[in-house]
Amino acid sequence: MEYHTLAQDILGHIGGRDNIVSLVHCATRLRFKLKDNHKADAEGLKKNPGVIMVVESGGQFQVVIGNHVHDVWQAVRAEAGLLDEAPASAEDKASGNLFSRLIDVVSGIFTPFIGILAASGILKGLLALAVVCGWLSVEGGTYKIWFAASDALFFFFPLVLGYTAGKKFGGNPFITLVIGGALTHPTMIAAFNASQQSGAMTEAFLGIPVTWFNYSASVIPIILAAWVSCWLEKQSTRRLPASMKNFFAPLICLSITVPLTFLVIGPLSTALSQMLANGYQWIYALAPWLAGAAMGALWQVCVIFGLHWGLVPLMINNLAVLGHDSMLPMLLPAVMGQVGAALAVFLRSRDARQKMLAGSSVTAGIFGITEPAVYGVNLPLRRPFIFGCVAGAIGGAIVGFSSTHVYSFGFANIFTIAQMIPPGGVDATLWGGIAGTTLALILGCSLTLVAGMPATSVPVTATPVITGEDDILSPMTGTVIALDQVPDPTFASGLLGQGAAIIPSDNKVIAPFAGEVASLFQTRHAIGLLSDSGIELLIHVGIDTVRLDGKPFTAHVNVGDTVKPGDLLLTFDRQAILDAGYDLATPIIITNSDAYHEVLTVAGTAVTAGTPLLSIIHQ
Repeated sequence: MEYHTLAQDILGHIGGRDNIVSLVHCATRLRFKLKDNHKADAEGLKKNPGVIMVVESGGQFQVVIGNHVHDVWQAVRAEAGLLDEAPASAEDKASGNLFSRLIDVVSGIFTPFIGILAASGILKGLLALAVVCGWLSVEGGTYKIWFAASDALFFFFPLVLGYTAGKKFGGNPFITLVIGGALTHPTMIAAFNASQQSGAMTEAFLGIPVTWFNYSASVIPIILAAWVSCWLEKQSTRRLPASMKNFFAPLICLSITVPLTFLVIGPLSTALSQMLANGYQWIYALAPWLAGAAMGALWQVCVIFGLHWGLVPLMINNLAVLGHDSMLPMLLPAVMGQVGAALAVFLRSRDARQKMLAGSSVTAGIFGITEPAVYGVNLPLRRPFIFGCVAGAIGGAIVGFSSTHVYSFGFANIFTIAQMIPPGGVDATLWGGIAGTTLALILGCSLTLVAGMPATSVPVTATPVITGEDDILSPMTGTVIALDQVPDPTFASGLLGQGAAIIPSDNKVIAPFAGEVASLFQTRHAIGLLSDSGIELLIHVGIDTVRLDGKPFTAHVNVGDTVKPGDLLLTFDRQAILDAGYDLATPIIITNSDAYHEVLTVAGTAVTAGTPLLSIIHQ
């Protein structure tokens, strides 16, 4: 399996299968709920080249993977034997402060259908664009079928949310799904429509007045109803005999929760929904440009810590209550600001690996996936991330000032522009949204090009050039880690000498200086070199790889050969080493470091073969 080794490493660093309470994934992250976060090794996991970042937020241990997160999620589940998500335990739900628990609940409910939620919003936007351009008519069968495809999720939101909320609250998700179905049942919709026409808004249930509402596309009523149902289910199963609980527990939940929802939960939560929507509109009306600037500047910060989930229900609630939402358009400049900054890194960087990462991050960012750009490119360089936020703030202020809205839900990406088209046709609000978004992209790119990349972040050259006889070039391309982080006590302790280590991203080892081959292990996993100035260097590919008996390794030199910088020394099968279960961390040790005052690591976190890695300081 392609991600088998990565899955093993992730499980090893989170404390193993027994430490997992639940595992879900969103667009780029594995979201673990762990029994004991102290058993997880976040710093160790960050060293894996397949992991972009590790974030602990909202009561979750989040492993940022990137666009292939679903494949890694499947590999982790297969490796851990997770056939289904475990229901949340009482201990799990009680952990963390109230805010963390709220974020965890919201993300746990919405994450499972995040992909189809975004797709439905995009399709709605494209349909609006097609109507405005005259490509489709709302009376035609083509439009109606695609509209049904785009609107089904939103119309039947209570069913979908009932299922995911039931799982999150630890109950039978099919019971809560049926409760959601009752809220959108044709009989209830017909009763609401009839009450609207007749003006008689109430009927009675067992003599108790019932006020009819249209709960299709609603969010809060079904979530609260699911919590009540799960609580009732647990109380019922605890008290009922084993022979009765499978039938009577669902019966109790349905017969009590559904009427209670129509009588109490629904009206109260509908009032709460309207209060939230009206409250947001009141704040937004005070200073739309300031709201846009704040959202544009801080949205990516919220994404980093997983706090953005707290705003998702508010955006959906605005659409359900008001028919439009002004928050989502203000987030698009925040996304495009980071995309612009990553684009600048792509244009300016001369590091092949960094350039490749930045290029792929730009593509992903355009479609709303900003984690690769933020964690892999902008945040490590700092200035690009800051300039991306500044550009997002300026673009967001323009969008807010233009009173731009969206008319269907999605996640901020290039297709959001189509969702900004008003039902009546193109107007100034759409052009304001486009202007703010475009300006954020241009500003993020321009500011980063001018002042966003420190000279130290750009490798000198990919051609091996040594600046002094006591400088050591990198023998391979990859990620640089400190020697004390190598998972081998002999190397990590410095007993063999000072130096650094590299987690290679390719399969070559080149000569780091002019000298000769002093030793070559029979298994070809390690080589010793002696420079013309007397530096003794050991390059040991991987940890404990001597046990592979030389199978993944090929030597291109012999003992006694003279080498110059850049000459090919070894090649190895990187994937074969990983598949065999061995760590690729490669110590690069100056074995006679006692003869020198200090050994300095001069490379950054990423290094290209043939660029400076270590420097010797004499007494």
